[in-house]
Amino acid sequence: MIDSNPTRRSGRTTAWIAGVLLVLSGSAFATEQAQERRDGRDAKQDAKQEARQNKVDCKAADQKNNAECRQDKRDTKQDGRQEKRDIKH
Repeated sequence: MIDSNPTRRSGRTTAWIAGVLLVLSGSAFATEQAQERRDGRDAKQDAKQEARQNKVDCKAADQKNNAECRQDKRDTKQDGRQEKRDIKH
């Protein structure tokens, strides 16, 4: 049975196009979220590595005691966490 009513066919086409666009926009959003998560993870990992290196350098230079070097490491890691939050939001 062929539907000869052009209005009905136009409505079906419009609904189909709207459905396709909705699916595509959802996929794009998911991809964007995944990229933000990756960027956030990378920022946090970079901060952790930087903190480790800073602590090693601090102890080697013998500028501060171990507690002060440890606090510097914590501060660096916290900065990385904040950067991750900034990326995600």
